[in-house]
Amino acid sequence: MKTFISPLSILLLAFGLVVGNQVKAQQTVTGTVMDSNKLPIPYASIIEKGTTNGVSSDFDGKFTINVNSLNKSVLNVSYVGFVAQSITLNGRSSLSIILKEDVETLDEIVVVGYGTQKKSDVTGAVSSADIEAFKEAPNTNIAQSLQGVVPGLNVGQVTSAGATPSIRIRGASTISGNSNVLIVLDGIQYNGSLSSLNPDNIESIDVLKDASSTAVYGAQAANGVLLITTKSGKKNKKPVISFSTSYTSQGPNVNLRPMRRNEYLEKVRALNYEDAYLGPDFTTPNPDFDLADYVDGTMVDGDGNLLDNDYDWWDEGTRTGYIIENKASVAGGGDNVSYLLSIGHTDQKGFILNDNFQRKNIRVNVDIDATDWWKVGIQTFGSFVNQDGDEPNIWELVTSSPLLTPYDDEGNLILSPFNTIQLNPFLAYDVQDLERHDSFFANLYSEIDFGFIKGLKYRVNFGNNYRIDKYYGSSEYGAGFTGDAGKNINFYYDYTLDNILTYNRTFNKHDLGLTLLYGAIERKGESTNAYTNGFERLTLGYNSLELGANQFTSSSAFSEQLNYQMFRLNYKFDNRYLLTGTIRRDGFSGFAANNKYGYFPSGAFGWIASNEQFLDNVEWINNLKLRVGYGVSGNQTSRYNSLASLGTRAAYVFGDGGTPAFGQELSSLPNADLKWERTTGLNIGMDFGFINNRINGNVEVYRNITNDLLFSVAIPYITGFERINTNVGKIENKGVEISLTGDIVRSNDFNWTTTLNFSTNKNEILELTGQDEDGDGVEDDLISSGLFIGESLGTYYNYETDGIYQVGEENIPDGYFPGTFRVVDQNGDGEITPVDDRVVLGRSEPAYRFSILNTFSHKNLSLSFFLNSIQGGSDSYLGYNSNVLYTSDNSIRFNYLSGIDYWQPNNPNGVNPISSTAPTITPPIYMDRSFVRLQDVSLRYSFDQELLDKLSLSGLSLFLSGKNLATWTSWRGWDPETNQGLTNGGRPVLKGYSIGLNVSF
Repeated sequence: MKTFISPLSILLLAFGLVVGNQVKAQQTVTGTVMDSNKLPIPYASIIEKGTTNGVSSDFDGKFTINVNSLNKSVLNVSYVGFVAQSITLNGRSSLSIILKEDVETLDEIVVVGYGTQKKSDVTGAVSSADIEAFKEAPNTNIAQSLQGVVPGLNVGQVTSAGATPSIRIRGASTISGNSNVLIVLDGIQYNGSLSSLNPDNIESIDVLKDASSTAVYGAQAANGVLLITTKSGKKNKKPVISFSTSYTSQGPNVNLRPMRRNEYLEKVRALNYEDAYLGPDFTTPNPDFDLADYVDGTMVDGDGNLLDNDYDWWDEGTRTGYIIENKASVAGGGDNVSYLLSIGHTDQKGFILNDNFQRKNIRVNVDIDATDWWKVGIQTFGSFVNQDGDEPNIWELVTSSPLLTPYDDEGNLILSPFNTIQLNPFLAYDVQDLERHDSFFANLYSEIDFGFIKGLKYRVNFGNNYRIDKYYGSSEYGAGFTGDAGKNINFYYDYTLDNILTYNRTFNKHDLGLTLLYGAIERKGESTNAYTNGFERLTLGYNSLELGANQFTSSSAFSEQLNYQMFRLNYKFDNRYLLTGTIRRDGFSGFAANNKYGYFPSGAFGWIASNEQFLDNVEWINNLKLRVGYGVSGNQTSRYNSLASLGTRAAYVFGDGGTPAFGQELSSLPNADLKWERTTGLNIGMDFGFINNRINGNVEVYRNITNDLLFSVAIPYITGFERINTNVGKIENKGVEISLTGDIVRSNDFNWTTTLNFSTNKNEILELTGQDEDGDGVEDDLISSGLFIGESLGTYYNYETDGIYQVGEENIPDGYFPGTFRVVDQNGDGEITPVDDRVVLGRSEPAYRFSILNTFSHKNLSLSFFLNSIQGGSDSYLGYNSNVLYTSDNSIRFNYLSGIDYWQPNNPNGVNPISSTAPTITPPIYMDRSFVRLQDVSLRYSFDQELLDKLSLSGLSLFLSGKNLATWTSWRGWDPETNQGLTNGGRPVLKGYSIGLNVSF
């Protein structure tokens, strides 16, 4: 029988290792920790040497600690950015401790991929996210804490409970290749959802942005890398138990809702304005017009009168959302072990009914010094996500008429109040729905320090991801109201095995670091689906599928493998000149036989100019470093793209007048030469710190070129195939990034810090297929795919408009009418045609982004607010926002959002067309999505040490926070960042207010 040692057993062992110190009579020492300017240092660590006895200084730098002996005890005092001190008490019970700033450690340690570096030694574009500033924001997903905090890291908004926002680093660099950012969790590539991670467990997030820094991850790093490190305990520190709880109330950040009865009826009148008003100007009401003659017959009673209902479908299908979070952890360590155990529970109810998200999680991190040369450890978590429940159909909630109701006189749901194909929106809500996502992650490592060769270490990481996804459901209204039910279950597993050999030595003025890596990844997945319909009864729902008359099953599976090798050299001379060189070789099973492997080299140089003698006397320059990096990273294809694919279509006709017979045929050609996309990037950067590091930041300028774009090229069907996956084209991606932090005010009682981030990014298609079919010597655009040489990937190419045709206007072209858009005739030939009259209108990508974080602190009170903005200028950051109505049965029948500014003869300046007849061409309208958002506000009060001592607590604070409190924009609709205009199917971004408590002891 196998013996299994659980992570909890390891944790209990860790606790046991720290127990055993003899109880001694203790004596009290008080003191204050300050910097060289005699300003207090809060949260400095004070530990009695040789024990686990330790405390932290309070907001005023003061501390109280019980020690074993006033004569012999030694206190180790430390804080990030300062030189640690060891102080022998020699009988003293009161201390004033001055910590000296350490230039070497003033900038923090950052994770750089397969290791860490001091920020002062980094040569690539690596940024650390300030997640501490948003730890009390109502963010159920850690990615929400990254919105706007790192220039070049672009994180979108969310509109569903627990959802993961879109994440992109430095814009788009591919057409159809993988565009996902690579996520590395505790050193292991992570392919799960970020919604499975408890944000409270995250210690730091570092962002690798340029080819020099991402080259260590080779083939999967063309879109940048997020390095996530979770929290751990600290050695020689007594256990610290922390607990936090919070409640958040949420609602839409814009007040959009469907029309109520009166506005709905005015909409019907507007769509029939030629009957509702008297000509010729159609501004005088027609006294003979009766709305009952124009609405759908379901909205009229037996006497021909309008139903008197004013039912609020939107109010019945929505609610005030909320988030309840409870998190607890214990962390500490002994001489040879450190540990962290964390549990959490998050319950979020979204604005739409049944938009539910519930997460339970547990994490255990343990590090053990087995000997003085051997370390072992584990970082592991389990996450259990519950998203049961199916929402009412949002589009149907908006479009259902307020003159109708969802229930009959007996309280039963009406299947279709309209008696048409539009169903009752609450049918989707009144179902059986189970959605569960169980995730398990474990990284086990072992590290050996070879004492016989100083500086040589070997580490092996074995990471495992396992995920189970379940989607079960049944509905008595499904399959044409015959009832249907089904179960879909997916299993996913991957492992990563990394062998890492490092060598770090200092020889006089030379610092040398070498890293060798050999690793492999395997990913496997399988899915089983069972579906049935045609039930006589559906009492047992999806748990009795055999009762359905029609039964269907399907299944699938996949497996893919990667292996890789990497060598990295880090060299520093005289603490002034830095050199980094990397080469990585990647192999992927999904690539074609002739190109299984790719090579990705990079190099970077750094110059710490502030350490040169000629700047020694320039007192206001504390840090000045220049960097330049150049490298190649890759992008891999989907696992089967190099192979031929089969499709099913009408293939044969037997005999004259026979019906087509379906068959399978090859729809795409195989390509044995399909190869990796390659992104070559140049990055030039500068890091600086001025005026005693009161002002610090960095500037990055970059230019990336992506070659051999993975693209599905259409080929003439006469060949017997529709397409071939191949490598074509070239894209340029360039931009500027600036981050600036300043200590505006630094005093005993009041501090004010501001961080400003700014970034620009623009991509441009340089080459496509290379074809010149019209023979003009210029490469052809792929108009049908929306791709144009010299333009961005997000180019909008369509008709330009110039207002709306008015009643009585002369020379309205054939096919157009009062109330329709006036389309610009670009070539002046009197006709509107797709070939000659469509132009580039702009692009979807923004012109620039900026954010401002202000943090104020006065004694025990701290306040921060964060402004985030995306700007487009005249022709950038455009979004589709057309709201056109033409008279038809459905446009009269359906409801729409309230407050839309429709054109009418009596409202000639209305911006949204209404016409009794659809025109020949209805061009889409694109609007500027620029906005400034008050994204986060947080107010915290930390209680005095005197009260904490009375309560035997090490920390106690109360906080209030707000999310998405105000948005300033000219965009009309749900939210500019989500690119949802005045659409009936839109979802709101949620505004939230939180209150919470943090306790530690």
